Amino acid sequence: MSGFTISGLSQNEHQTYSLMDLAATGEYVSESDKNVKRGNWSSKTDYLLSVIGCAVGLGNIWRFPYLAYKNGGGAFLIPYTLMLALVGIPMFFLESSFGQFASLGPIAAWKAVPMAQGVGIAMVLVAMIGDISYCCIIGFSLYYLFASFQSPLPWADCFSWWGADETCSRTGKDPLCNLTLDDGYFGIVNTTWLQANNESCPNGSEISIPHQSPSEQYWDKVVLRRTSSMDETGEIVWYLALCLLLAWVIVGAALSKGIKSSGKAVYFTSTFPYVVLTTFLIRGVTLEGASKGIEFYIGSQSNFSKLADAEVWKDAATQIFFSLTIGWGSLITLSSYNKFHNNCYRDTIVVCVVNSVTSVFAGFVIFSILGHMAHVQGKPIAEVIQSGFGLVFIAYPEALVQLPWAPFWSILFFFMLVTVGLSSLFASTESVITALLDLFPKVLRSRRFSLTISVCSLFFICGLLCVTQAGIYWLNLIDHFCTGLTTIITALLEVIGLSWIYGINRFIKDIELMIGKKNWLFWLWWRACWIIITPCLLAAILFWSLAIFALPTYGPVEYPVWAIALGWCMVIFCIMWIPIVAIVKVVKAEGSTLWQKITGACTSAPGWDPCLEEHKGERYENKPDSAEAPVCVKLLPTPEKEQYPF
Repeated sequence: MSGFTISGLSQNEHQTYSLMDLAATGEYVSESDKNVKRGNWSSKTDYLLSVIGCAVGLGNIWRFPYLAYKNGGGAFLIPYTLMLALVGIPMFFLESSFGQFASLGPIAAWKAVPMAQGVGIAMVLVAMIGDISYCCIIGFSLYYLFASFQSPLPWADCFSWWGADETCSRTGKDPLCNLTLDDGYFGIVNTTWLQANNESCPNGSEISIPHQSPSEQYWDKVVLRRTSSMDETGEIVWYLALCLLLAWVIVGAALSKGIKSSGKAVYFTSTFPYVVLTTFLIRGVTLEGASKGIEFYIGSQSNFSKLADAEVWKDAATQIFFSLTIGWGSLITLSSYNKFHNNCYRDTIVVCVVNSVTSVFAGFVIFSILGHMAHVQGKPIAEVIQSGFGLVFIAYPEALVQLPWAPFWSILFFFMLVTVGLSSLFASTESVITALLDLFPKVLRSRRFSLTISVCSLFFICGLLCVTQAGIYWLNLIDHFCTGLTTIITALLEVIGLSWIYGINRFIKDIELMIGKKNWLFWLWWRACWIIITPCLLAAILFWSLAIFALPTYGPVEYPVWAIALGWCMVIFCIMWIPIVAIVKVVKAEGSTLWQKITGACTSAPGWDPCLEEHKGERYENKPDSAEAPVCVKLLPTPEKEQYPF
């Protein structure tokens, strides 16, 4: 067994470890790993597929097409592309560079600016709450996947065996008319009577008959068994709880050996969705009415006058923001396992382009099928397009029923949703586990497997609330509050902390230490974004989101006051650690005046150094002298050139 020379707790002490010794600590390393304390990705492809899987999620499928339709069709691509260039790519480059240089998770990495360590805590807390709710959506998808293995599909019609009532109808019910008859009496008549008697219904006299489609009633009555309000919790829906358990078992198995196992799982979970989307597009464009759906998506609906609406730009920015998982800590975590000289700039361009192209591509797939659905039902496309839960669990299942071999297409679609969701959940859950490992290395590093099982078990137990009969209200509440405002705040403070406090020049030198020297023109754009453009846009998005903030609803159901208060409490719980940690760091900092203490709290902590031995102390006066300092392999001075898989 070959040995490695490792820098220990001080710059003059070295100790040689064998791979067998390191494996005994619970870490999974190989001879190619440069960081033998934490390990590295087995290959460049593992990392890229993991980041693509993290970025490409359900939002690309159930949110982007709806936003494009809502905000001017093809015209929406203009603000979308600009926000990608001004917010998405700069923030992605910043987070991935930060994580790669530190080789630490989203909390421990803030040794760079100790006063801002609360930002990392907020990221992890948001990731925890997001993981709990996100896995429940995967659980719903698993249920639909299993339900698809029957013909006809259970939501194909108003079947009495699952409890369809008289309001269920595939085609809708003709409205009645409150008509004044010749003898002066009022009568309730139907459309058939009006046509037979050559009568028309006066304005204001129509009586609409409420109805639900089979897919909508199946979603409410069978899958969710939804109560009438959030005040009625009801019981746990046992089959959803089992699906949720299965989802967490898959996540736990994929993360059991850290990136060594999850990096292999994403070869399937990150690539299979593209196979399914391509298959659906080929099938979709051959369907009658598909061309009208696609034209509705980017053609005739292109409305450039929409560009004058601030809401359109806000939607574009938030879609870019959330689809790239900025502010969650996932990008910092995944990049922290990169080799030090990995070209994180090139990775940024590749992943951001792939993510955005996927969103546009998914829009063609969705609208080609919905165009056929509208054609079959004889409805305008505007009446069948939905977003979020309504699209993937009501509108799309309804569309799948109308395809030949409906169970086959339904299985493919929901299996795709499961894989898309899992690849994002792998990264988000890993960010929580990595944060704990980096905070308590002596206690937890040798217990990686037990920690993974414990985290997944805890998240499963917490998620049981979301699979009660009122669970959908909880999911909607979490999505409305926690995964919106909080991540904008963490991203804004992250870019301010690194560019304004840590120092843009220091940060650029850190990046050049990893990817090599670049000319001043290259950095001119990034300086402008990190110092001015991106922070200003993030602040504008935050203030605009607060200014137009609307109370959450689920369809016609409004939330009780206590639920709204709880939503704000969740936001406060996540972000309150930012000022608390900042105050604690200032109080503990050395100095006789407040300014000296603030300066001390903003100064990088001892042990903040590049991981590679040959670069340690190159720019910093502080030498790693604590037990928390990264343990790294001593390498040759010449950087190893990475092989790019594309």
